[in-house]
Amino acid sequence: TILPLYSQVPNTKFNKEELEALTHRTQFGGDEVVQAKDGAGSATLSMAYAGHVFANRLMAAMKGEKDVVECTFVENNLTDAPFFATPCRLGPNGIEEVLPYGKISDYEQGILDKMIPDLIAQAKKGVD
Repeated sequence: TILPLYSQVPNTKFNKEELEALTHRTQFGGDEVVQAKDGAGSATLSMAYAGHVFANRLMAAMKGEKDVVECTFVENNLTDAPFFATPCRLGPNGIEEVLPYGKISDYEQGILDKMIPDLIAQAKKGVD
């Protein structure tokens, strides 16, 4: 469940067709990699790199760097789903503040609304 928020990227404008194609490609890019590797691999390098960047930023915050903000999947009440990925201010104790994900377009809100039931079910499965 990936929802790219292209409406928040400064100085960009996409028509409906471009936005739909770019959103789909972002959401299913991992599948594209698996298909390109003919089932013999996955997009784990991308996930590993994202983990590396997050861990470095978290360690910097824990050492006292100020205003470290990174997106993370965290328990919050921003949506009906009990866990949701959103920007968080990191500090010496880990997550210091959960921040709102900001204004999103009607297009993005429509996708988010469709994702929420699945996110709730995934969270319930993980908690149970």
